[in-house]
Amino acid sequence: MKIFAIADLHLSFDSRVEKPMDIFGGQWVNHTVRVKENWEAAVTDQDLVLIPGDISWALKREEALADFEWIHQLPGKKVITKGNHDLWWNGIAKLNQLYEDIFFLQNTFYAAGDLAICGSRGWLCPGSDEFDPHDNKIYERELLRLDFSLSAAKKAGFQRFIGMLHYPPTNDRMHKSGFTELFAKYGVEKVVYGHLHGQEGYKNGFKGVMNGVEYKLVSLDYLQCKPLQIV
Repeated sequence: MKIFAIADLHLSFDSRVEKPMDIFGGQWVNHTVRVKENWEAAVTDQDLVLIPGDISWALKREEALADFEWIHQLPGKKVITKGNHDLWWNGIAKLNQLYEDIFFLQNTFYAAGDLAICGSRGWLCPGSDEFDPHDNKIYERELLRLDFSLSAAKKAGFQRFIGMLHYPPTNDRMHKSGFTELFAKYGVEKVVYGHLHGQEGYKNGFKGVMNGVEYKLVSLDYLQCKPLQIV
């Protein structure tokens, strides 16, 4: 089994959802066609693909079903965490009844052989210029969600962990955060995240090793529409 990752699919296949991505140019022109071609060329049904957030522009679950179906038709198992634009995300139990090959991860983990896939949405980290008391409440909640996920895997006997966040794990000054501290505490091997777009945006995400944990930016445009093999 190989494990791949790609974030920020930003799908809108339902006719009620009008969010064309090609207006952003570059890697977003025909991005779904290019992702599908690259995905099918690299991923088999025995593999796993991590999709850390911003899956669909839909506002309601029924509007996101066409996007889920598109993902379902692609090879491999998929693990999805929530992004800031995934406003359709609610009722985790119902979401996880939709497909056998798509797992929506929240407050728990996904078993992939001897690896546990753990994660949360994440959030803006303290030290960012725009960070305010409201952000701090969400930040603290997302830390709890991540701890729930990692501790559940630990209690289940897992000793190897892969992490997923939608937001970067640090602020744009690359300072340590509660997220990086949790990943280090549990001995997580690698963490993938998205959210950042464009040449200027890419600079705001830590890429490399911090306290023994390797961090990788996997937003769709950064990867040029090619799922990245991480294991």
